[in-house]
Amino acid sequence: MVTLDAIRRPVAAELEAYESFLHKQFAAGDGLLGEMLRHALSSRGKGVRPLLVMLAAGLHSDGRGGGIRASLAATLVEMIHVASLIHDDVIDEADMRRGRPSVNARWQSHKAVVLGDYILARVMDIGLRSGQYDLVTHICGSMTSLCEGELMQDEYVHLPGSVTREKYFEIIRKKTASLLGVSASGGAMSPAPAMRSLSANTPGGDSAERMYQFGEALGMAFQIQDDILDYLPTADTGKECCNDLREGKVTLPLIAVMERGIDVPPLATTPVETLQRLVIDNGGIDMARTTMQGYLQKALHILSAYPPSEYRDALANLCIFVGERNK
Repeated sequence: MVTLDAIRRPVAAELEAYESFLHKQFAAGDGLLGEMLRHALSSRGKGVRPLLVMLAAGLHSDGRGGGIRASLAATLVEMIHVASLIHDDVIDEADMRRGRPSVNARWQSHKAVVLGDYILARVMDIGLRSGQYDLVTHICGSMTSLCEGELMQDEYVHLPGSVTREKYFEIIRKKTASLLGVSASGGAMSPAPAMRSLSANTPGGDSAERMYQFGEALGMAFQIQDDILDYLPTADTGKECCNDLREGKVTLPLIAVMERGIDVPPLATTPVETLQRLVIDNGGIDMARTTMQGYLQKALHILSAYPPSEYRDALANLCIFVGERNK
């Protein structure tokens, strides 16, 4: 199986520089804020978004990377993501995040909301002070999509008949795929113009737009795989199995079953084990997995326009990793 450690190898030095940059920007002393920030930073998970930034930067600069602009882009996308997770846990009243107590469980919801707000405010401050307005404007615009996606999802809680495949795709495009899209396109934008290899190392056209489409397709697959794993007791997600079902969230495995004309009992009053078995027995997991693989094939097709390189190979392996992961 492809591992993240292997995928990170071509940009190990760049990721180390990014980590140093991030911790310097979000240092807050030994008080309550500092303690909460350290907890949030230590629970960031896989680091797919910063990795995507760095690999896209390498792909578009003959391997010279994006320098400080790439570290800035990686920090912005990662901390927007961290803030969104903190707010999500408050909304969902979730006590755990990746196997550890969530911020709201440890410090109460009102403090968690303030921490999420602080992180977003700090993101804007770091971005504006950097003077890299093209990059900052491009990345920070994704925050509106995240909020829109969350509100759309909440609108359909416990209403399976109201969630079509198209609405589901719109929700996950806004909630998850948009930020992976700007991670990839932000990476493509990171190298200074003089460093960008527009002839030897990139196909014609707008490389940032192309990489946005790549990241968005990867993000769609990433979220669908998350939604598949929610139904599987063998998954190692750090959350209780069928957590989305318990919260009344309608995702693709259930939608795929409904599309077959199978009656789904009310989510609010039906045991989650019954709904889980209904989805698994009627092929909902397999149908969702087929859709997920379709998005990965789209991402790989976009990559195929680039000449071979260790960065292209790593991005292709990242697609494989997304499709194979169990946590």
